[in-house]
Amino acid sequence: MEKNNQPAQPKTQSTHNNLVKQFDNKPKKHSTPKILVLLLVMVVLGSGSGLLIAKGSTASTSSSNEINSKDDIKKGTTFGVNDDNTFKDEAEGTLKAGGIEGEGQYHLERPGGETRYVYLTSSVVDLSFLTGKKIKVWGQTQKAQVAPWLMDVGRVEVLN
Repeated sequence: MEKNNQPAQPKTQSTHNNLVKQFDNKPKKHSTPKILVLLLVMVVLGSGSGLLIAKGSTASTSSSNEINSKDDIKKGTTFGVNDDNTFKDEAEGTLKAGGIEGEGQYHLERPGGETRYVYLTSSVVDLSFLTGKKIKVWGQTQKAQVAPWLMDVGRVEVLN
């Protein structure tokens, strides 16, 4: 007996029907107004949620007061941010203009002389309105080369 070396022929009719599907040649109607409304709603919701997140993060860390003039400065008023994790160091004294050898823009005069002064910068509060006032500051201690204590101030309370 001789074997036939030709491969078996697949059943083209049944395979053809299982793999090939007929599609409608009719163009589908796009609902352009629905798509535009959906895009508009997405933009409005995205913008709204972004604003809420931005306002929420600001409201949680900033105090309600800003220094805009000397008239804003009253005993007991607090300026800056309420971030006790970042600004955990505190000091009290009378604020004077001037740093020491390029470190700090202001300093707190405290009892005990110059070795007890706290030299200050602030990335949050404009200290210029507070010169001459007795204040309490909360800040973050910075590495200093010359100053005995260098602090970045985040919050200030007016004591007198």
